[in-house]
Amino acid sequence: MYDAIIDALRRGASAEAAAAARALIESQPQDAQAQRLLSAALRQAGDRDAAMAAIDAAIALAPDEAALHLERAGLLLDGRQLDEAQAALARTTGLDPNQFPAYILQAQLATGRGDYEQAERLVKTAARIAPDHPQVAAVEGSLALRQGDPDRALAVLSKASGQYPDEPILRHALGFAYVAKGHLAFAEQAFRKLLEQQPGNPLRAMIADLVRRQGRPGEAADELRPLLDDPSATPALRRLIGEFELEAGRDEAARELLREALLGQPTDPRTLRAVSEAWRRTGQSDEARATLEPLLEQHPGQPELWYARLLFEPFASDEAAGVVERWLAAMPDFVPALEARATIHQQKGELAEADAIALRITELRPGHASAEMRVIDGLMRTEPDAAVERVESLLARATDDNIKRMLRQVLGRTFDAAGQPDAAAATWAELHAEAVPQRLPLPAQTARLPSLPDIGPRPEQAPGTAFLWGAPGSLVERVALTLDNARMPLLADRLGANPPGDPIQRYGTAEALVDGSLDPHFLVRQWRATHAARGVKDGRIIDWLLWWDNALLLALRPHLPEGRLLVALRDPRDMLLDWLAFGGPVPFALPSPEAAAQWMARALGQVAQLHQDALFPHAIIRLDEIANDPAAIARATGEALSVELPSLPHAPQGPDRFPAGHWRTYAEPLAEAFTTLSPVAHRLGYPLA
Repeated sequence: MYDAIIDALRRGASAEAAAAARALIESQPQDAQAQRLLSAALRQAGDRDAAMAAIDAAIALAPDEAALHLERAGLLLDGRQLDEAQAALARTTGLDPNQFPAYILQAQLATGRGDYEQAERLVKTAARIAPDHPQVAAVEGSLALRQGDPDRALAVLSKASGQYPDEPILRHALGFAYVAKGHLAFAEQAFRKLLEQQPGNPLRAMIADLVRRQGRPGEAADELRPLLDDPSATPALRRLIGEFELEAGRDEAARELLREALLGQPTDPRTLRAVSEAWRRTGQSDEARATLEPLLEQHPGQPELWYARLLFEPFASDEAAGVVERWLAAMPDFVPALEARATIHQQKGELAEADAIALRITELRPGHASAEMRVIDGLMRTEPDAAVERVESLLARATDDNIKRMLRQVLGRTFDAAGQPDAAAATWAELHAEAVPQRLPLPAQTARLPSLPDIGPRPEQAPGTAFLWGAPGSLVERVALTLDNARMPLLADRLGANPPGDPIQRYGTAEALVDGSLDPHFLVRQWRATHAARGVKDGRIIDWLLWWDNALLLALRPHLPEGRLLVALRDPRDMLLDWLAFGGPVPFALPSPEAAAQWMARALGQVAQLHQDALFPHAIIRLDEIANDPAAIARATGEALSVELPSLPHAPQGPDRFPAGHWRTYAEPLAEAFTTLSPVAHRLGYPLA
């Protein structure tokens, strides 16, 4: 879409580029990139004022797009002239001072199109003419930013700003350098000083975004609100302010603005997402339907509008089915619409109809992952041998290693459905053994505990504090999903990319508590110290743990007596089978079924001891018979916490798990592992065989 314009710019055909950009803008008036390219073409042609108008139009359409503000800063460089001393300096070097602005402009254009080597050559030439000119430093700093070197940019621009403290060009570039380094408060200060010198709406939008990124979304919205008095205020500006209002929790104000923004640009996905969230928060489903229906009549081929419309009908209801039928009438054989129809059939138990649609999707789009899985699931119910053949056929054609691994895991499930447990167990065990180097080592468990301290007195009016844990295969993730759906204070960050740095997160903590090298009171203090950074405001927390060891009771009994442990549990042999077949929420290594069984026996042995001896307030949530029943999981979890929890609106993601007792099908191929687990299973209340 933009290639012809970019090609013309590279050839220096500015008139051709401008004509192509104007044609694109005429067909897509809300396209900020088209306005940006028009600005570049006009700038290349020497029409600075028109170029500035075009870049301002781009910023109006995308006011929080930093790259547009950076290009506007480049335009501000263009009109500046050398003073007499610089001109004299240039003459002494034998160079034409009149070429300086041209070198600067060409360097900026080269930077904008990513030709950094050319930009460096040009700015070096400009620097020979006037080495201390602020434009040189501004371009050098901007070039360093584009090349991913914010430290160098900040050094160059800070030094130049010290020489020219009131130079707006440098202050502009310095603000972006601060942003790149994450120094948002300094960036805000730089841009505010620049705004005092050069009042303008584009700069105010940048400041508002910086305020929002510092955690003050309400102030950011207030910063921009006065701009709405301008009759030329764009839908993008309304969307931006509405997003800030949403983030600040001012939902009614957000809804009004975002609805107006949607009417101005009804096919913008970002606006649709934001206004849909505002409608959801304010309970305005009727307004959502009334607003979206006329837009669908005007734009029946826009998938984003159909997605939004579906949000405001009960999941898998007749009303939702009616919306999907209209969607398919407007966009026949559109795969996402077919997927939505198949999902509704499946939720209603109309499995044959869902399977037929999935097969149609694979014909329209061969290799479509979710449709292929639905087809395979259908074959496992009706023709399991054919399911094996289909997966083997997909495996033979797959070239991506990740897809191959996924298909081999599915192949094991098809072997299970076809009554081949030996082949299934061998397939899964081989996959896990291959993945050991990429997985987390299994946490070590303490062999024995010293004498436990007494449980301390429960503090009055202590906030609700709980820990959640389940070994792999327990389906603890479904308990967590239920808690999250109920807006309970669940924290799952220990499983993510930015876990807390407290001792409970670290391997070796249990052993350190037992041998005395870690002070129990210190552990609890460190745990509490992470709460603010984790978003805990009132002390209420359900902390999902990576591991459990009864050694933690050395700290929890005396120093956190108000705590409670929730343990998700199934028959340990079913848990091992589930771990093999489906993996777990924490990517622990599974070297072999036998090694995994030994580790699980030790871990669950500690749970059995905790339960039998009542070592700490706890509840065991048994999921054996309710693993695939969201309402039952909600009831069991609510009973464990003495609260009433709503069930999930539909089944958790992922395939249904094997029924309770399915481990017996694998009694022969996993005999050694099950022999290891049977004693602890019996201690936990399950039959020996």
